Amino acid sequence: MAKIVECIPNISEGRRPEVVEEVIAEVRKVPGVVLLDYSGNADHNRTVVTFTGEPEGVLEAAWRLIGKAAQLINLEEHRGAHPRLGATDVVPFVPVRDVSMEECVDMARSLGERVGRELKLPVYLYERAATRPERRNLAEVRRGEYEGLKESIKTEERKPDYGPSVLGTAGAVVIGARPPLVAFNVNLGTSDLGVAKAIAKAIRGSSGGFVYIKALGVNLAERGQVQVSMNMVDTQGTPLYRAMEFIKAEAAHYGVPVVGSEIVGLVPLEALLETAAYYLNLKEFSAEQVLEKRVFGF
Repeated sequence: MAKIVECIPNISEGRRPEVVEEVIAEVRKVPGVVLLDYSGNADHNRTVVTFTGEPEGVLEAAWRLIGKAAQLINLEEHRGAHPRLGATDVVPFVPVRDVSMEECVDMARSLGERVGRELKLPVYLYERAATRPERRNLAEVRRGEYEGLKESIKTEERKPDYGPSVLGTAGAVVIGARPPLVAFNVNLGTSDLGVAKAIAKAIRGSSGGFVYIKALGVNLAERGQVQVSMNMVDTQGTPLYRAMEFIKAEAAHYGVPVVGSEIVGLVPLEALLETAAYYLNLKEFSAEQVLEKRVFGF
């Protein structure tokens, strides 16, 4: 059976669909690579892309996407609620079938070296591919964002792993290897960003909350709402329903309702089934009871 790797690049564009389509077209050009999903958000001004395939094809697709995004996205003009360092902000590789995490690390470093050498973009390695302990955490790598990195990139502390220590309008690229995660966002019925930030601080692992959650408060200006935006890095360790219930309780403390939620990109079926079982109070429920799983085998 073929080796399968998943790649989930995040590009810093969610308001110009024509630009997103041009970037996505580069993925579609690569034989054997399957574009699974792409989902943008205007407030975040960001699009999450998901594709899979054998390692060589996935590497080529990621390379082409980064190059096209660098041509079309100018960070000097970019504004959005989500933190970012570059036109292609982050490129994680995730093992899916018959591929080890070590192989994904090699892919990240190979792509990073090529991007730095040929595209002349600064590249930082993160998560399992990190070359420094402090760079495992994406939030630490992205500290100061594009604007702050303009000067700090000249220091030894912020020297990129590959490419020049100079920041152009395409910014820098963060490339890595990691296990699967779920991008799960919860919207609050208030425009008070302070409430979202307080709840994000309470729930994220780095400030004493759930170990497997990374979170920040985001302003959804177009909706007149705020959002707790989360990366659920292990939905078995911390299920989706547990995050939702925690946020509901914290929001109630501030007299604020939860008005909706969203999943950006793809999510494992087991994570949704576990959440459904919790809210329906199902006893001894299993994935084998799902019709599509029995018929189609997934």
